Amino acid sequence: MSNKEVEEQIINVQNKNFTYFVEWIPSNVKSSVCDIPPKGLKMESTFIENSTSFQEIFRRVSKRFTAVFRRKALLRCSKATNLDDNTSYQPVVFEVNSSTTPAVPLALLEFKHQIANNPIFNSWNTSLHFCQWKGVECGHRHHRVIGFNLTDQNMFGTISPHIGNLSFLRFIKLQDNHFHGEIPQQIGYLYRLRILNLRNNTLGGPIPVNLSRCFNFKAVYLGRNHLVGTIPVELGSLKKLSHLDLDYNNLTGFVPTSFGNLSSLTKNSLVENNIKGTIPSELGQLTNLVFISVGENNLTGTIPSSLFNISIITEFWTPSNQLTGTLPASIGLTLPNLQAFGFGNNSFHREIPGSFPNASQLQILDFGANMLTGQVPDNLGSLQNLQWFSIANNLLGTNAIDNLSFITSLSNCTNLQSLELDNNNFGGEIPNSIGNLSVQLNWLSLGHNHISGIIPIAIESLANLYNLQLEFNLLSGPIPNSLGKLLNLQVLLLRGNKLHGQIPSSIGNIMLIGNCKKLNQLELSQNNLIGPIPDIVVSIFSLSISLNLSRNSLTGSLPVEVGRLKNINALDVSNNKFIGSIPKTIAACLSLE
Repeated sequence: MSNKEVEEQIINVQNKNFTYFVEWIPSNVKSSVCDIPPKGLKMESTFIENSTSFQEIFRRVSKRFTAVFRRKALLRCSKATNLDDNTSYQPVVFEVNSSTTPAVPLALLEFKHQIANNPIFNSWNTSLHFCQWKGVECGHRHHRVIGFNLTDQNMFGTISPHIGNLSFLRFIKLQDNHFHGEIPQQIGYLYRLRILNLRNNTLGGPIPVNLSRCFNFKAVYLGRNHLVGTIPVELGSLKKLSHLDLDYNNLTGFVPTSFGNLSSLTKNSLVENNIKGTIPSELGQLTNLVFISVGENNLTGTIPSSLFNISIITEFWTPSNQLTGTLPASIGLTLPNLQAFGFGNNSFHREIPGSFPNASQLQILDFGANMLTGQVPDNLGSLQNLQWFSIANNLLGTNAIDNLSFITSLSNCTNLQSLELDNNNFGGEIPNSIGNLSVQLNWLSLGHNHISGIIPIAIESLANLYNLQLEFNLLSGPIPNSLGKLLNLQVLLLRGNKLHGQIPSSIGNIMLIGNCKKLNQLELSQNNLIGPIPDIVVSIFSLSISLNLSRNSLTGSLPVEVGRLKNINALDVSNNKFIGSIPKTIAACLSLE
């Protein structure tokens, strides 16, 4: 046999099994021929290799050769060399029918072996070409594996490092499963990889530094895992990266200044880690940035002014840090495309800028739990897309009669669903225009202020309200019967005011209509209420959190209907003027703590 014939046969073997050969080791098969056979033989062939990467090839060759030998397919060769069936010998080359199923890449088998039994692997068998296996995608030209899409398949196991041998991978989508262990370093060998999505698993360990070798990365989703360690500064070299999601992990250290080099970055989420330090000013260089979220960390200092000049930003989130400073007066002009602005639970001070209405697409505006002062701008009604407005837990208002005048302008916000104004210094009365707020409003909190006057009857127009908090103010007058028209109400907090008169039985009507949303918390304590407890009030079987009527001047006895409160956790009727004994029916309140 000539050298040429040997080379041709070797090339044929390599072509048929291309998935086992990596392109970064050129000429990775060598051959030679010795034309002087051992004594007694006409020819001998020896194959020597020093890489375990070919073990699957030899395992397959051995298996197929055994099957061929048992069928005496080599009998003609044996007779030609005067050998019998029991003679031990080594064939040089044998042909495999071209219709045989192509060899399965070892990396796929190893990936499968690292995962507990899963129905998705029913299709992963040799009766099908591996390109037809569920969750495996191959290229149309060379039928090489280019992607995994095994999202939300209830998979338990680890990610095999052999995945790094699938050198043509473009995407790996394993999110919403139960993979544990660490992210294999070998993923860094996949220089063609564009998308890596491992979100919502239980992966631990550090982020592999050599992910920075995957210079074609466009999206990396590693959020909602248990990753630890610092964020590799080397990730800043990924010029094509547009989405970086590292949120809800246990990452520490600082936000790398190298992130300022991610010129293609449009989304960056680092929410809920343990990152400290300041927000790098280099992030202001990210002119393509649309979404930034660094909330629920330990960040300090001020927000770089350059970030407020990236005009295409639509969502800007920094809640629950230790950030300080003031908001630029021109913020609505420099960020005209804002849709969500969440700066709650920090230490920002001064006034709310009056330029926000220029960001006409705003849907979420959250300044809660800061140190803001002054008056709320009266022009926020221009934000017709506004859905959630929170300024709770600040120092806004001056305990003046006109502090709540801005509520009138909010009646133009026809999509408003949540209005949180509690824990400030607002004085004055609740304007009747409150009844003109959006019919979609479901949350209204004005508690812990200095609001006086009566509860406006107009509140009855807010038909979809399920949470009404007016506690600890200076409200007076009776409890309006019209509150009974709020059939979706779940929480009603009126404690700590100067309300007088009797408890209207209409409150019990809240639970009579509607099967989905029912009153589960009623707080009327610390007022000047008189008269008996209406039977229907203690018959609100939907009450599950609490019923608090304490510290009033209620009279009569506790109705026997109290036994209907079978799901209630807390019942307080102390410090009133009741007579008689506690009804035995209260024993039916099995959830009382």
